[in-house]
Amino acid sequence: MLTPRGSGGLAAVLVATLVLPIALLTTPTAKAVPTEHGAAGLGDGYFPIDGNGGYDVRKYQIRNRYQFATRRLSGHTTLRVRATQDLTSFSLDFLLPVEEVRIDGRRVRHTRPRPHEVRVTPRRVISDGERFTVRVAYAGFPSRKSYAGESNWLAGRREVVAMNQPHMAPWWFPSNDHPADKARMDIAITVPRGNQVFANGRPVSRRVHGRLLTRRWVAKEPMATYLAMFAAGRFRVDRGVRDGLPWLAVVSRQLSRRQRRSNLALMRKTPRIVAALEEDLGAYPFTRVGGLVTSLAPGFALETQTLPTYPAVGRGDTWLVVHEIAHQWFGDSVTLRRWRDIWLNEGAATFMEIRWEETHGGTSGEQWLRDQYDGPHSGSFWDLPIGDPGPGRIFATPVYDRGAMTFQALRNRVGEAHFWAILQAWVTDHRNGHGTRAAFHALAEDVSGEDLDGFFDAWLSSGKPADTVDNGLG
Repeated sequence: MLTPRGSGGLAAVLVATLVLPIALLTTPTAKAVPTEHGAAGLGDGYFPIDGNGGYDVRKYQIRNRYQFATRRLSGHTTLRVRATQDLTSFSLDFLLPVEEVRIDGRRVRHTRPRPHEVRVTPRRVISDGERFTVRVAYAGFPSRKSYAGESNWLAGRREVVAMNQPHMAPWWFPSNDHPADKARMDIAITVPRGNQVFANGRPVSRRVHGRLLTRRWVAKEPMATYLAMFAAGRFRVDRGVRDGLPWLAVVSRQLSRRQRRSNLALMRKTPRIVAALEEDLGAYPFTRVGGLVTSLAPGFALETQTLPTYPAVGRGDTWLVVHEIAHQWFGDSVTLRRWRDIWLNEGAATFMEIRWEETHGGTSGEQWLRDQYDGPHSGSFWDLPIGDPGPGRIFATPVYDRGAMTFQALRNRVGEAHFWAILQAWVTDHRNGHGTRAAFHALAEDVSGEDLDGFFDAWLSSGKPADTVDNGLG
């Protein structure tokens, strides 16, 4: 995620447990069967009620209809799930009114103990390791919903885009809404005929039925729920293939002709940027790439998987595309397991902006680091511990800039060969999986053969690091 320079940024529960009667066996020596509820929340220190315990989602099949005139969204989502414990009930993260829930085709009881949570009670205990499907039908008005102080629905009379971070899924599909549970996405959206629909992955079908259009998109690789997206409206589209990689450039027709030309030119740079980043990071991690520019002025760009979303900027804002494409490696393919490690995502993507400038006639990374270190930053820039910034500061400027400084300082400390070997091993070893600060720290020490405890403590804690060789500065 990144706020374009000069524009406004993103104004960036525990559920009460339902107690069920304990079933007893009929023999005199019977023991009580334990009541097992999936936890309401995965225990993230920043967003403890995000996600849910007791199960792992393997795939989402989202089938939604959106009405521009009323801004009403309706549909159903089927989750293909594996239980990770015995379950007598479990929760889903979702904000819209639910009409019914079915498990393996049979209607089951659901309640809403809190606005953000839907509690589902199966007819029988689901056993640890068992695979099952959950189908949730719903209808409501996403624009009227909020969660965690966020009102994230982005829509106008002629266009809608589902994009935001750290939360977006609960406004348009029920989910296990935390990056720790990645899953594949199969998204079909129905809108009035004459509009277009875009989502993650590749288009697999287009069906016109009466006055309606349904477009289905399927993503081959798993993703975090906040990276799932769809956009509907009227767009100018360009597409092609470079080095075997299909690319897509999409720009809203609600923008002026000049804005459409300028932003389409920017989006057309995407495949060239991918090729340049591959030289440093290795193979692009997905089977498609693209970019979509909305007229709705979100105030930020977001690394939605395979199809990053952007506000209207212009052909000169190459740095912004570099940032969001770099996220396809750092954040999308290798996803954080806890939000406190956001510096790994944003620091790496910002560093790759610096690398792009360095390799395209601009300031070297080493000089950029020195300029930043000696620059007139306020005390708050150095006070924030970017390795644990707190839930209200995960998108603060130091997380991005000091995160990038940490990467460049590591480059200085371990040397060019070891540094790029670390990054390439990171995105290869954790591809389509998760990463943590501890894992990155361990990998950097393993590849470089150096003790980096002091280095990471200096850069990720509060306070300005000492100007020393050990800190990648002297």
